Amino acid sequence: MKPLVSALFAVGAVMALVGAAVYITGWSLAPYVYTVGATLVALAQINSPSQSSSPNVKRLRRQQIFGALLLVLTGAFMLFTHGNEWIVCMTIAAILELYTSLRIPQEEAKEKEK
Repeated sequence: MKPLVSALFAVGAVMALVGAAVYITGWSLAPYVYTVGATLVALAQINSPSQSSSPNVKRLRRQQIFGALLLVLTGAFMLFTHGNEWIVCMTIAAILELYTSLRIPQEEAKEKEK
């Protein structure tokens, strides 16, 4: 990962975490902080190309990008619905992100062995 992309990811992840954690206090800027952070995370993941040509890794990368876009959609739910829909969307996004973050390195290691 390029240094700029790593920095975008780290800053975005911290902003998303802070925005989601502070949202329950009712702070009016929390959804904006979360949305900007989630957007930075999504941009970092989209701009991290995979060197693998394996169809499994390509499928996992698409799932990872879909999870990142769901994180941004969570921000929209926070901003416009003011209900608990954002929790469901964030949970789905977190499961996708966790799954792909574990499976992509495994698939890349398998490909290296061959």
